[in-house]
Amino acid sequence: MGVNLLWLVPGVVGGSEEYTVRLLHGLADLGATDLEIELFALDDLRRAHPDLVARFATHTVRLRGRAKALRVVAETTWLPVAIRRRHLDLVHHPGGVVPLGRGGVPAVLTIHDLQPLDLPENFSRIKVAYLRAMLPRSARTARVITTPSRTAGERVAERLGVPVDRIHPVLHGLEPEAFAAAPAAEVDRVRAERGLARRWILYPVITYPHKNHVTLVRAFAALAATHPDVDLVLTGGEGPAEADVVAAIAACGAGGRVHRTGRVPRADLDALLAGAAAVAFPSRYEGFGTGVLEAMAAGAPVVAADATALPEVVGTAATLVAPDDVAGWASALAALLDDDGLRRRRIAAGRERATAFTNRAGARALADAYRAAADRPAGPPDSEGGGAAG
Repeated sequence: MGVNLLWLVPGVVGGSEEYTVRLLHGLADLGATDLEIELFALDDLRRAHPDLVARFATHTVRLRGRAKALRVVAETTWLPVAIRRRHLDLVHHPGGVVPLGRGGVPAVLTIHDLQPLDLPENFSRIKVAYLRAMLPRSARTARVITTPSRTAGERVAERLGVPVDRIHPVLHGLEPEAFAAAPAAEVDRVRAERGLARRWILYPVITYPHKNHVTLVRAFAALAATHPDVDLVLTGGEGPAEADVVAAIAACGAGGRVHRTGRVPRADLDALLAGAAAVAFPSRYEGFGTGVLEAMAAGAPVVAADATALPEVVGTAATLVAPDDVAGWASALAALLDDDGLRRRRIAAGRERATAFTNRAGARALADAYRAAADRPAGPPDSEGGGAAG
């Protein structure tokens, strides 16, 4: 079978890149003798993920990843020809839609979430219109649909009318090294280099509108006066909500204690997680929430939004708060800062919860989804397909 990675622009498509690459490595580790997998990708994949390319037969097309129109063309011209030449039984499309002209081969589709349909105000009108047309067609075309959480799968069934027996949750997972907290010396180094207070609250995401930084900044302002030894650290690059976040920080009265780091090296992020007094995730919308899982594995107590997939991920291991409840966020964070016993319990529960999510389990679920698709009758013809969603 083939895996269509023409949508995967390294360093641009975000968490879906990490999820997909990690699962493919997991499939290789499984060593399933009934699955022979080939990759179809941009040439950039060889440079960004040489270790992945080394594990699979890989066919690439020389296109610049940011040239979206050319990628769409490649998916509707080069890809079908390459698929037919390889005589594949199935093709997996992890990028969210099934391309037009899929080469007459049955499809497996991954839908990471339906945010463009559920929160259209966060996207361009062109993208929303495009996905409103293409997502339902792709869902009807695919024999099997995988989603990164059960919550996302339920939403796909509800919004797109997909029978639940065609939806296979393939959850994010961690490798064992994710549970190795950064050494105390590394935490001290990062704290000194960044000029942080003795304790800090961390939110490690780009400033997208749905990530809801403003609520967290306002909650921090509410507890800053009573907790003078605590800073707020916001890592991640600038997104479409950057101006709103900057304005909220300027108005909060504690802006000097809000640290904007931009993107940080992985070693620094690990140290920030390991040393955090709390990690906050007030996001309004998540198909899964990998950052929450990584925080729990690193031994950080978590406060998360009671929204979409986050409750599924954290279970009872974190404090849940309504996304826009500023007073609730201030109270939940203050409780972790003031109660060492609660903090220790949250850390222990989070670590235990994180052990339930392994990349090996995700890879097994994906392999089972492939096998289920191979056993299903053929889907509708190519006219039901869409184009690249990247």
